[in-house]
Amino acid sequence: MQAQDRPQPKPGPSPTVNVGKPETFTLKNGLKVLVVENTKLPRVSYTLTMDNAPYAEGSKKGVSDMLSAMIGNGTQKISKDAFNEEIDYLGASINFWGSGASGSGLSKYSTRILEIMADGALNPLLTQEEFDKEKAKIIEGLKADEKSVPSVAARVKNVLTYGKNHPAGEYLSEATLNNVTLADVKENYSTYFTPGNAYLVVVGDVKTKDVKKQVEKLFGNWKKGIAPNVSYSDPKDVQYSQINFVDMPNAVQSEISVVNVTNLKMTDKEYFATLLANQILGGGGEGRLFLNLREKHGWTYGAYSRIAGNKYVGDFTSSTSVR
Repeated sequence: MQAQDRPQPKPGPSPTVNVGKPETFTLKNGLKVLVVENTKLPRVSYTLTMDNAPYAEGSKKGVSDMLSAMIGNGTQKISKDAFNEEIDYLGASINFWGSGASGSGLSKYSTRILEIMADGALNPLLTQEEFDKEKAKIIEGLKADEKSVPSVAARVKNVLTYGKNHPAGEYLSEATLNNVTLADVKENYSTYFTPGNAYLVVVGDVKTKDVKKQVEKLFGNWKKGIAPNVSYSDPKDVQYSQINFVDMPNAVQSEISVVNVTNLKMTDKEYFATLLANQILGGGGEGRLFLNLREKHGWTYGAYSRIAGNKYVGDFTSSTSVR
């Protein structure tokens, strides 16, 4: 009891955050490279990102999902098993998706980590066998989501907010996935996995001059190209508050979301103030929504809100699950 009567400790001085300034260079194919030397730990990380504009896939929604599922399952030079075994042997983490790749590990293996990441990203093994396997996995996941109230609620929320023909509003279904072929996946890769809008960020115990030589060797022959830039009309909020219901008889709880279209940019004057306000409102267990709806009334296990800066249009969402 005496311990509970003690005054709350006063906060110490704010820590100083030192963000290293990157050394930058650009390859002839357009790949932009940023290197931050940091020798505090004997580690290194690589992140390859395609900064492409969002695009809708329409009746073949799922082609990018299939590419993300297939890329990284071996390369044209290394079998899937040998590829994964070497990553494990290095104690590294190397991941791939339809618009990029990442790798990290001990700096003494930095050369090989980047070699594997580059090989997996630029020489993916896109075969019919892997296509069929990954498609079956995705379909199983979709079937599991058919009666999932949170999954259905998320799809409905995005359609109502952005429209079904907007990149952020369309959703994957078994019907659209069945329209996708291996040829579509290969075309998506050749169209969107290009260096023109790509960034390679290197951070860790490395030397910029060594990184430059290796990047030029591994990525210099990457075929030059820029992904198409398709523009879409930004969604608008409805004129008046609108309530939409989806009846799911199997639901144990109801998903409730309040959504508003936003256009918050990281360059906006009120950007940080907006993030702070959201943290106070519903950013976590200390947020007012959580404290009121769960701690005070016991109506839900949790209630949260979110908003983020976005290069493109986004949304503010406050949501909870209640009986």
